[in-house]
Amino acid sequence: MSARSPRFRSVLDQFAPYKPGARVAGPDGRSFKLSSNESPFGPLPSVAEVIARASADVNRYPDNGAASLTGAIAQRHGVPPEHIAVGCGSVGVTQQLLAAAAEPGVEVMYAWRSFEAYPLLVRLSGADEVIVPIQHETHDLAAMAAAITPRTRVVFVCNPNNPTGTVVRRAELEDFLDSVPPECLVVLDEAYAEYVRDPGVPNGLDLYRDRPNAAVLRTFSKAYGLAGLRVGYLIGHEPVAEAVRKTLVPFSVNAIAQAAAVASLAAEAELLARVEQVVKERTRVRDELCSRGWTVPPTEANFVWLRLGADTEDFAAACARAGISIRPFAGEGARISIGDEQENEEFLAVARAYPRRH
Repeated sequence: MSARSPRFRSVLDQFAPYKPGARVAGPDGRSFKLSSNESPFGPLPSVAEVIARASADVNRYPDNGAASLTGAIAQRHGVPPEHIAVGCGSVGVTQQLLAAAAEPGVEVMYAWRSFEAYPLLVRLSGADEVIVPIQHETHDLAAMAAAITPRTRVVFVCNPNNPTGTVVRRAELEDFLDSVPPECLVVLDEAYAEYVRDPGVPNGLDLYRDRPNAAVLRTFSKAYGLAGLRVGYLIGHEPVAEAVRKTLVPFSVNAIAQAAAVASLAAEAELLARVEQVVKERTRVRDELCSRGWTVPPTEANFVWLRLGADTEDFAAACARAGISIRPFAGEGARISIGDEQENEEFLAVARAYPRRH
């Protein structure tokens, strides 16, 4: 028998696959998952009813064009349906976008540290990645603008940034957008837009309208509480959205996800009241951490960021012993999602007792 094995792309040897947030259990069996930026709330009763009804038809393929969902998104945001492309979560839409725009010989730029999926998807696309370090826990847009070359085809700006929760504000973002060559696409990744309360942070949908080289990513996974159904979308000018639609894996936005997203938009006022509860808890958690001497950057997302350095994994282990899973980035820091009041209190109890060494 031959010792040779099937061959695969060499890029697969350069990184590990995406690692989702873990779930741990404490000695008493309790488990508090604060590692994945999920909503602490289940679907609204009205949305749950739609999900149940839609499940009766799963023997049929979904609408590949997601016409009802596209129409609902268009109505909600006041944009033409032709400006919308849907996908399997905003990360799926990101992969579609890179399949349409990236290839060997071109550059894709992003800040770091930022969303963990960017390096994986960019490397798989075959493009060269251009990584610009964050400054003061947020995007250094001046450095990003200076790093653009004629080969730069896509630039990601994660706003609020994951995992730091920090933001770039209107004046600096508009200046950046206006400095980018028209043939380079800027993608405003706004997965956490519904949690933003800083009036200085622009809505990307206002900025894209008169900028053909700007597009916005949104998701139903976070504020809308549909992380398990995987549906997200891009809004951009027609040539951008059309290119992204072309690379959709057929039927990858399932029928239940489409129905639930439409129902969630219809119940948006009720859903956003839940978001307000998360925002209040976010403020409470950050205020207590800061009052106890922790360094926590202002956050406009549904999580807080602790720059822990060498203590990162030790702190994550302390949380795990209490049944709390957080998202550590070894040697850098940890992201802690905002849960319900009890979950947050359990986390704060660990933070109060932790013997800090910095």
